[in-house]
Amino acid sequence: MDPNWLLDQFGPWFLWVCLLMVFVECGLFFPFLPGDTLLFAVGLFIASRDDIVPGPHALDLPLALLLLSAAAFAGNVVGYEIGRALGPPLYEREGRVLKQKYFDQTRDFFERHGSKALVIGRFVPFVRTYVTVVAGVTRMKRQRFFLWSAVGAVLWVLVVTLLGYFLGSAFPSLGDNIDKAVLVILAFSLVPVVYEVWKKRRHQTA
Repeated sequence: MDPNWLLDQFGPWFLWVCLLMVFVECGLFFPFLPGDTLLFAVGLFIASRDDIVPGPHALDLPLALLLLSAAAFAGNVVGYEIGRALGPPLYEREGRVLKQKYFDQTRDFFERHGSKALVIGRFVPFVRTYVTVVAGVTRMKRQRFFLWSAVGAVLWVLVVTLLGYFLGSAFPSLGDNIDKAVLVILAFSLVPVVYEVWKKRRHQTA
């Protein structure tokens, strides 16, 4: 999904559309939404445009970071409560979006990293969507979940959005070449995936 298209279609509402998409990706089983790309694009556009958030331009960045962090955390809470309410039978609900392999991979990731999975998993596609559900299914204590989920949400939003913002400030032409910028963030998103695959294979061959 091209962030430029979203910006052209929704104009000043672009950020609010991004908030909705981040919320859905983090809590409602839609791992195909471009969360990393959207966060990066928000930072990039704030650095070069004045119409992302209505109001003084100086307030755009902190307001966007606050709202995006809240949306990511809220999505996680919803995913957690769904997992907690439905329990293990949720794993058996195979469909176009609910894939057994995603649950298996996320459960393995969660078992290896424990509470830290709620932070590390933020930067891993697919795991980001399912890790909170797995936390709910395993009935992780709410207080611990809220703490680590909040830390993960804030770090994810800060790192990716600020990366877009500072690159957009340093290289203003990126705003006019969003396709190239998206490739950068996609490559950034794949780093944790490649690392996890390498680590798992190394462990299997050890």
